[in-house]
Amino acid sequence: MRQWRIAAALAMLAATAWTVPARADALRIDWLERQVVRPPVLSNMEKQPATLGLDGARLSVADINTTGKFTGMTYQLVETVVPPEGDFLPAAKAAIAGGARVLVLRAPTADLLALADLPEAKDVLIFNTEAPEGSLRGADCRANVLHTVPSYQMRTDALAQFLLSKRWTKLVLVEGNRAGDADYAAALKASLAKFGLKLAGEKTWGIAADMRRVAAAEMPLFTQDLPEHDVMLVADVPGDFARYMAYNTWLPRPLAGTEGMKPLGWAPPVEHFGASQLQSRFHDLAGREMTDQDFAAWVAVAALGEAATRAKTTDAAALRGYLLSPKARISAFLGQPLSFRDWDGQLRQPIPLVTERAVIAMPPLEGFLHQTSELDTLGTDRPESQCHAFGEAR
Repeated sequence: MRQWRIAAALAMLAATAWTVPARADALRIDWLERQVVRPPVLSNMEKQPATLGLDGARLSVADINTTGKFTGMTYQLVETVVPPEGDFLPAAKAAIAGGARVLVLRAPTADLLALADLPEAKDVLIFNTEAPEGSLRGADCRANVLHTVPSYQMRTDALAQFLLSKRWTKLVLVEGNRAGDADYAAALKASLAKFGLKLAGEKTWGIAADMRRVAAAEMPLFTQDLPEHDVMLVADVPGDFARYMAYNTWLPRPLAGTEGMKPLGWAPPVEHFGASQLQSRFHDLAGREMTDQDFAAWVAVAALGEAATRAKTTDAAALRGYLLSPKARISAFLGQPLSFRDWDGQLRQPIPLVTERAVIAMPPLEGFLHQTSELDTLGTDRPESQCHAFGEAR
């Protein structure tokens, strides 16, 4: 009887050891945000969610913690939000002093560079989820910064591929005069040149009238002297005037760029490849639709979860090394695995071309070939890269 009891006790102990997971390794992920006051635009109907981007990070941490139950990993999200009038760098230094080694950042370019250049941040891994400027992937790149927000060039390359595939080669451009407009217009022109397209004409918007009242009168006059075209391209990053262009231009032509058909990293109409499940989970958490800013934060955290699981580490340098290696494959509901370019830290991804209610195409498109990855037909390829920090760091 005693032997039976001992055997039963050993069996129960073995069963308990089997069902209780090993002590989990923990990865701290810091969300660091610099809030900005958006410049006034002609329409004040659209309000940015207070937790734009952050909701994507929160959902992704919940997702990878679900996986972590089976892999012995836990993930903690620490949130720091700096108001517009607050001091950003002291908040960043405090986070690093408090133990932050992996930062998911939503901040303008100037704050991003100031953070990356801090001596305290030398060994910190930073994910840029906000700034799309090409310079951050070029001459101003930093070895400790990876980018999950698509660059302007990736977006405009996707649009140029589509225009060429449709043989819509007669193109005009209307460029705004607000922050970001010149960078977006420059990316558009570079993409057109890359794929053998040219602008037939271009104009810069500078009318100060209230388009809510006079769009039907002003827009036809403004666009009347543009040459014959198939598509009107628009560079209006803040969303100031272009919303009033549809159905009001001199020639009835489709719009594309920042208005009409838009190239984005993510959008509410994306639903294939299981994306509808992600859209649904996000809506349950945030009570709104998932934007490209939310997706950039979500995929940054998802990439960390993938790296921590595969590389079996929480060390920032080791996580970076894995993510920049050929082994990294990040599932993100876009039809193919995503990965980071080891020459500038940019996340490779398909770019949905979307209207408000539909996905029109998902570049890279068939026929646009590349020797290693068709995803590298979107954005700056290795031979053209002006980023030298990664070559020195690898």
